[in-house]
Amino acid sequence: MDTRLMDLLVCPLCKGPLAHDHATHELVCKADRLAFPIRDGIAVMLESQARSIDQPAAESAPADLSS
Repeated sequence: MDTRLMDLLVCPLCKGPLAHDHATHELVCKADRLAFPIRDGIAVMLESQARSIDQPAAESAPADLSS
């Protein structure tokens, strides 16, 4: 993700900084313990789409509805 964009993005809940987790393709808010997914290069900054960072990434991945 573009570093200039990362400088502008904040957590939608607490307005705190986000860390880019390259391994899981997520933006992580350590204060709220939430990870926001990056899908097709677009950060999904919706609380309903975030996962708790207490859960493993694979456990909260969206189901593939195409099958």
